[in-house]
Amino acid sequence: MNVKGYAAIVTGGGSGMGAETARFLANAGAKVALLDVNVAGAQSVAKEIGGVAIECDVSDAGSGEAAVAKARDAHGPARICINCAGIATAKRIVGRDGPMALADFTKVIDVNLVGTFNIMRLAAADMRALDPVSETDERGVIICTASIAAYEGQIGQAAYSASKGGVVSLTLTAAREFSSGGIRVVTIIPGLIGTPMLSGMPQEVQDSLAQQVPFPKRLGRPNEYAKLVLHIIDNEMINGECIRLDGAIRMQPK
Repeated sequence: MNVKGYAAIVTGGGSGMGAETARFLANAGAKVALLDVNVAGAQSVAKEIGGVAIECDVSDAGSGEAAVAKARDAHGPARICINCAGIATAKRIVGRDGPMALADFTKVIDVNLVGTFNIMRLAAADMRALDPVSETDERGVIICTASIAAYEGQIGQAAYSASKGGVVSLTLTAAREFSSGGIRVVTIIPGLIGTPMLSGMPQEVQDSLAQQVPFPKRLGRPNEYAKLVLHIIDNEMINGECIRLDGAIRMQPK
């Protein structure tokens, strides 16, 4: 599917991979709505690319519904939905101070997994009502973001790994359900990407992490994620798949 002229929603669009994806989509001619709880960050990127910024807590049903409605009012129903919103909490299940607070686990699940499902369900409902754009009756593409922690979660990543594992498991199920409506669902599984989450670490820590990547021995770049997004949208046969973008790294226990 060619993105030119079509409406796109990008969650977590105010920074990192979401922001870079929004830039790439806009540069390719898409009309981009950036959804982010950090509305100031989203506004900054939206101003840069000529998009629209919408405050949204993806984990909240009402907030998601209102945000998708505002995006629809601005650009029409989206044919492209990119779920990049996410958080990470580094805590052991049982630490020195006792068991991890259940609220800490729940918050990560709510944002990363429930939030992905929330925007997916709303975007898919709009897409199903649209006219096809190809001879195969394609109507839209939903791309989610997991993590290599879904497969090789390190000690202290229980909540994050569980949330991203849920996104991986959701992918094929959603792709099968939405196939009758001409909607594809794909998940990208980034490795160590140089986003604000990692770039805030000391440089020696970043260098150490980069050396763990077999090849290339560096952190991934947000624009490499964005390039893969555009290829997935363009390549109709990529569906129901989880694609690792990690330089062949396999994380160790800690």
